[in-house]
This record gives sequence, structure tokens and C-alpha cells, in this order.
Amino acid sequence: MMRSLRPLRPGENAPPPSAPPMPDAHWLDRFRRALSAWYGRHARDLPWRGTRDPYAVLISEMMLQQTQVATVRPYFERFIAALPDFASLANAEEEKVLRLWEGLGYYRRARQLHQAARVIVAQHGGQFPRDPKAAQQLPGIGRYTAGAVLSIAFDLRVPILEANTTRLYCRLLGYRDDPWSAQGQHLLWAFAETVLPPRHAGRFNQALMELGSVVCTRSRPRCGACPVAMLCAAKREGRQVDIPRSRPKPPIQLRREAAVIIRHKGGVLLRRCGPEERWAGLWDFPRVELPAGTNGVPLPARADALEEAIGRQTGVLVQLGRLLVTLRHQVTRFRITLECYEAARISGRLRKGNELRWVRQSDLARYPLSSTGRKLAALV
Repeated sequence: MMRSLRPLRPGENAPPPSAPPMPDAHWLDRFRRALSAWYGRHARDLPWRGTRDPYAVLISEMMLQQTQVATVRPYFERFIAALPDFASLANAEEEKVLRLWEGLGYYRRARQLHQAARVIVAQHGGQFPRDPKAAQQLPGIGRYTAGAVLSIAFDLRVPILEANTTRLYCRLLGYRDDPWSAQGQHLLWAFAETVLPPRHAGRFNQALMELGSVVCTRSRPRCGACPVAMLCAAKREGRQVDIPRSRPKPPIQLRREAAVIIRHKGGVLLRRCGPEERWAGLWDFPRVELPAGTNGVPLPARADALEEAIGRQTGVLVQLGRLLVTLRHQVTRFRITLECYEAARISGRLRKGNELRWVRQSDLARYPLSSTGRKLAALV
């Protein structure tokens, strides 16, 4: 059993949060049996669940980070078909990897996955290392991803902790403090290890993630469908909505930018984003941030400044044309209004040191583009 929380009386303040105790053997036995039986009946048929290939497991785990299952499915199938193993991924050009990833967002994951494959081939003979410490030394592979691959592919008894299981564990324990604090992480990782059964850890880890994803959801947990509701401290005390504590979101920043489609001899100009930029490694049309206060200013009044900014970025003197479209989108904490213009090259050579390239319109499909860049390519 685990200690239950006494309901608060009217006007009573909540006591300071404290770490709840770990469950006893009886609680663990009931929890494992109920969850395993539920998963056997309700597990979703997903393409990465039919294999214990560590490569396929790693691809799925990297794609699923901060991305919905329905979105990942077609990307996973296309990626595995094009690059079926660590060797093919390691030998692929980065542009091909990013093009396969295009649309999933968080492109740093794709670049780190590519780097990890090269390390696996060069240093581990093309095999995913079975040692957790060695696995966590791979680019982009943290404790969670390493644990997921090692448990699912090799059935090692290694715990996992990600967004869905963090929420699930907090509710099971009735943990009301910050789960992302050092204390919270220490407690939840310890709990994640405690709940694992002696055998079939990979299947059980998948069951934990499945329960957190489809039943113990963030805003409207389906407690009536939960196989372990009778063991949940948050359910017992009616605190499912309050637990876990929400992470504060960074304030939204408004930005205005301009992208310019520069035409020259049947081609258009693309620029590859640098390693510290928003879409590192992807190609985009030349783009600059517009000064504050330019909203509503007629184009002729700011065309000179925009042409000058594009010239500094590319080395090409352009004559700005008409406004093609205005797009609105959000990237992390930025809410961006993007004005998209066409322009003609007048003179100048492409600036050295920047990855700039004249691309035939028929070849745009081969280049990995930012999300808005792909929309502009459709206009071209």
C-alpha cells in the first residue's frame, strides 16, 4: 500500500509537498498484473511494435519525441523504407536525411540521429551498444531514449521516463511537487525502476507509455477506462486535474519577417540555414526580420531597406516585386507573420561563406525546406 492524502477541509491550505513512499510488493503485484492484462487487450497496432530491431526502435523513439503517433506513422514507414539500417543512415547525405524528416519539425533530432548512426557504425560495428552508459554517450541519446531502445529491443530491465510516464507516475504516487525538479526527477526515475517486472521489461515499458498516452491524458484523463485506477493516489483524492504540476510556458514573442523569392535565369535562390539558426541544415528562401513598427507601412516606403538587407545576406542586388502571400505560423515561442515577396536579380555574385545556391524550379522537391519554405516552393 501507499500513503493516501487526506482531503482538504474548506479554507485549509495544502501542506508543503513531500516525496511519497515507494509502493510495497502487494501494490506492485496488482499494478503489474492489471497493466499487463490491459495492454494485451488494448495495445494499438503500430508499425514499430512488430519488431525488436534496435534501429527501428530508435527511429520511432526519436520521431515520437514531442510528436503525435498519427503524425509519426507515415514518416516512420517512409524513413525505414529509404534507410533501413544504421549503415545506410550513416552513409546517407544529411540533405537526404532532412528531406525524409521534413514536416516532422524539431530537425535537431534528425541531425543527431544521423550523427549517432555514424558513431554506431564507426565505433560499435554497426550495432546499438547494449551498455546503458555507452548508449547515452551517442549524440542525442539521453537516458529515456537509451532505456526505451535497450528494454524494447533487448528486453533489458532499464526504466524509462518521458512526458506520458511522468504524468502517469505523478498521479499514481499523488506527487504534487515539481516533477522536473532534481527531487522530482530522482523520485520518478526511482519509481520507474521499481515498477518494472523482472521479465519482459520492454513490453511493460510500452504498456506504461500506452496507458499515459491514451488513458491517463493531460487534460481529460479517462479514469473510468484505466486498469489501475484503484491504485492511483490522485484518483483516490480527486486530484487528477491538479497533478502533475504544469511547467510554466515561456512568453510568446511576436515577430515579423520577410522572405524573398529571387528569380534568375529560370532558377530561384536558396540559402542553407546555419548550425545556430532556427532550421539548421535546411534550405530556405532568403529571409530577414522586419523592424518593429513596420506593420501597415506601404511597401514602397520600406522596399529600399528590404533590398539592402537581402543584399547583405546574399551578395545579390535585387529589385523587389509584388507581395505574393502573408503566412502566419508559430515556432517554439515565436509567433511569426511572414511577408513573402518576389524579386528579380539585378547584379552581384553570391556571397562567399554562406551556403547559397541557384536552384532550378523543377529541382526544389529534392531540397529539404523549412515548413514555410515548402509552401513558398509551391507558389514558385
